[in-house]
Parts: sequence; structure tokens; C-alpha cells
Amino acid sequence: MSTQTLPRISEQDKQQYHEEGYFILERVIPDEHLQMLRAECQTFIDKKDAEMDARGQSVEGITHKGKRYFISNRYRESQRMREFIFSPLMAEICRATLGDDAYLFNEQWVVKGAEQGMKFAWHQDSGYVGFPHRPYLTCWCTLDDVSEANGTAYILPHSRAGTREKIFSHVVEQGSNDLVGYHGDDPGIPIIAPAGSIACFSSYTFHRSGANTTPNLRRIYLPQYGREPIVKPNGQLLHFAVPFLRDGKVIYDAEQDVVDA
Repeated sequence: MSTQTLPRISEQDKQQYHEEGYFILERVIPDEHLQMLRAECQTFIDKKDAEMDARGQSVEGITHKGKRYFISNRYRESQRMREFIFSPLMAEICRATLGDDAYLFNEQWVVKGAEQGMKFAWHQDSGYVGFPHRPYLTCWCTLDDVSEANGTAYILPHSRAGTREKIFSHVVEQGSNDLVGYHGDDPGIPIIAPAGSIACFSSYTFHRSGANTTPNLRRIYLPQYGREPIVKPNGQLLHFAVPFLRDGKVIYDAEQDVVDA
């Protein structure tokens, strides 16, 4: 893994995360990782298109071919994704938000197609889990400059939504298959940031995104980390529980991180 100049995560950032559910770090992803993530993103879009074509599908869950992609938990198919997911940068962010222990819980590409990229409804990431659990950390990593024109995310702070300690009920939106958990008229705070930035927010924090009306893709990479493994009521593990930090130290072992781990 390459050396990095770590961002200064201020006490104000930490306080805002715990009180309001988010903070934003601008231009913190190293250039070599940003270029790698962009290349890997296209590889996985091509794979997803081929898989959907083979099944004769244009919609798979909340993925709509050419319009909006959610491509989850495929990093073990990549030779380089670990360099970013378990990097000093992500370790620093986890320490600032979760504390001294952290596990990789989930990771996915979230991409909006050029000129037709769909909106995404108000939700808490925890709303997609389906059972009670402690909040985990979402790292919304921008591979492109993000703006209201290309479908950036909007954050609804805890103080405006009452979400600091609560997961709201979500209902399925017909047509998109999105889960919707907020039905009020607060528009939220748009994330306007350059490529290479990271919006760090709690899985309890409501967020949405607009449509992409620009001629270019809007690409996001989204690793998520928890304080402990998240286990279903039946005892089965949900997604991953790849050890990353213990007592503040990186313990990730690439040799142990295999498909059957």
C-alpha cells in the first residue's frame, strides 16, 4: 500500500458526526487511488451490463441498466481494491467515527448514467438492513466532481430528522424499488464537492440524491464499516465482517481475506 498524507479530521468534524450524523473531507483520496477507483468502476459496470444482458434484464433490484447502478460486495474480484478499502486514510476515518475497532461491513459502486441517471429516494442506509442494529459508517467517495446538476446526495442532519438514535420505517417506492423513509418537505443539504472527496455519514442519517442531467457519469464508491459484525436475527452474518482495526491498530490480513473467509 502506498504512503499517504492523512487528512486532519478536526474535533469539530467528530462532534458534527456524532451530533448531526455527517462531515465532509474534500480532496483527500490520493490521485493514484482515485485513478484506480475510476478504472475499477468501469470494469464492474461492464461486468454488470454483461450479467444483465445474459439474463435479459434491464432492472435488477434498485439497479436500472444505463441509468443507475448499485454493484455490491465485489472487491475480492479486484487485484487493487484492498489498497483503498484498508488504507491508512480509511483507518483514520474509522477511528474518528467508530472508535478503535472496525470491520468492513459492505462496499458498493453507486453510479448514475449520463443524462438519464435516476434520482434516489430519502432513506437511511440502515433502513435497508431490516432489523435493529448499531449504526455503521458510510463513506461516500466521489470519483467525479459532484453537484446538484449531476445528482449529488443531500444530507438531512440528525437535528432536523430525529435520526440520531432511531431507524424509521421504510416503504417500497413503485417503479424504482427504492425504500423511502422520509416524507417531509425538508430538501436537505447538498454535497457540493470535488472529485476525491469523502462524505462520512452514519447509517442512521437520512439522505437522498437527485437525477444526473449532465453528459457524464456520476460515480461514487461506497465502503461501509461497523464497530462489530452485523448479524441477522437467525444468526447469519449480513454482508461482511472483515477485521480492519483492533484497539486502534490496523489488523487487516489480505492473505486471510478470501472468498470463503
